[in-house]
Amino acid sequence: MSIGYLALVLHAHLPFVRHPESGYVLEEEWLYEAITETYIPLLQVFEGLKHDGVDFKITMSMTPPLVSMLLDPLLQERYDDHLAQLEELAEMEIERNAHNGHLKYLAEYYAKEFNQVRQVWEKYDRNLIKAFNQFAESNNLEIITCGATHGYFPLMKMYPQAVWAQIKVACEHYEETFGRAPKGIWLPECAYYEGVERMLADAGLRYFLTDGHGILYARPRPRFGTYAPIFTPTGVAAFGRDHESSQQVWSSEVGYPGATEYREFYRDLGWDAEYEYIKPYVMPNGQRKNVGIKYHKITGKGLGLGDKQLYDPYWAREKAAEHAGNFAYNRERQVEHLYGMMQRKPIIVSPYDAELFGHWWYEGPWFIDYLFRKSWFDQGTFEMTHLADYLQGNQTQQVCHPSQSSWGYKGFHEYWLNETNAWIYPHLHKATERMIELAKNEPEDELVWRSLNQAARELLLAQSSDWAFIMRTGTMVPYAVRRTRSHLMRFHKLYEEIKQGKVDSGWLEKVEAIDNIFPNIDYRVYRPL
Repeated sequence: MSIGYLALVLHAHLPFVRHPESGYVLEEEWLYEAITETYIPLLQVFEGLKHDGVDFKITMSMTPPLVSMLLDPLLQERYDDHLAQLEELAEMEIERNAHNGHLKYLAEYYAKEFNQVRQVWEKYDRNLIKAFNQFAESNNLEIITCGATHGYFPLMKMYPQAVWAQIKVACEHYEETFGRAPKGIWLPECAYYEGVERMLADAGLRYFLTDGHGILYARPRPRFGTYAPIFTPTGVAAFGRDHESSQQVWSSEVGYPGATEYREFYRDLGWDAEYEYIKPYVMPNGQRKNVGIKYHKITGKGLGLGDKQLYDPYWAREKAAEHAGNFAYNRERQVEHLYGMMQRKPIIVSPYDAELFGHWWYEGPWFIDYLFRKSWFDQGTFEMTHLADYLQGNQTQQVCHPSQSSWGYKGFHEYWLNETNAWIYPHLHKATERMIELAKNEPEDELVWRSLNQAARELLLAQSSDWAFIMRTGTMVPYAVRRTRSHLMRFHKLYEEIKQGKVDSGWLEKVEAIDNIFPNIDYRVYRPL
């Protein structure tokens, strides 16, 4: 009999980036890279585990913007072309490196990998949501939701209707997609403020995730810290992130992804290759970019990118197996220690961004594969669970009020509200006030109805926490600024037209085609609660 639980939680999210009005936008490749390097490799891991009789359990949020993009025919078509280019480039690399044994070996490795990605992509008819949902239906995977567009709830709390719209639209979208209601929600950026649990309960949600200090500083102090969920007075459960297991993966100092055997993310063929050769595979304007073929390993600290040694997937896979064994061993000792103190089974909740596994840390999916196998075959101290299963079997928990928190820098809201991005909030607040005003309308005209729904879409897209986050990180800032401004400008144009009773039907049709998220949205979600 096990004496504890380990819950691995992956947060699969990307901002809604879709540009039918343009032939090429670099930021669309965020999705294509994630499909190739994270989502399909995870599906391959799940398929392998099922095939080998490992009854794995994992929780995964799939946010509405990501789900919408994965189901979008235009983006599916564009990913098809993107993958075909990768396959072509890998074949050219085999030929180019015919007389360099190690590089030829790596080029052949990539060609095989892209071919396997293609097989999975076509096996599911380009529908990765269908692929993930089959594992939800077998109860191996618990898919949870998130805010409709990953809006940052604590910075919207002065407008409860805006927070409610983020929650309600997300739950309705989940039900339309998966054919059932979501049980849990990943609060965007794990950002919690007191009172949001009332809305979660009203939306029918059973639990949410927050950062560890949101539980540790709850009132009263939880007896078992983050090693048991707490129930809020509404009955909605809160799970807190375990610091120890998170640090082993996340930390730039002691985390696994920094091992010298692993693939170097920042050294890419798109920058290394001779320009005329790589030109057909970079941006249409001729500017270089990452193409996704990387030949070098991390090698050692303090080295410049030019000093990296060649990568070897064989030794990297061995290291991933070693790290998975170390992670499992540490969880065993952690569970034994906690069980001895608590005299009840602890649950260790280990949440991560899904894109860490595969995209940022190339060997991450191998790590997950080995972790499940070693946990299943090699130990009996803990059992891996997903959060819905855990709650079903552990229905008595302490009642507390969680503390305001997030999983960002310093644990609160500073990363999303600072000198780089504070300018957006007066504009978002003004648009929110106007949307709440518009929600009182009861139009008989279908054109006005469509305009009201499109206004709701534009506001939701402007509220995405990704834009404030990107402004703070300092990468791709012009794109984040442009997106924030364009959604707000479209919103205000719609507002003025609705107020004046003069809707520009041709312009509305174009905007509906571009920002086509949530086709069944009902603007009345913004009415006073």
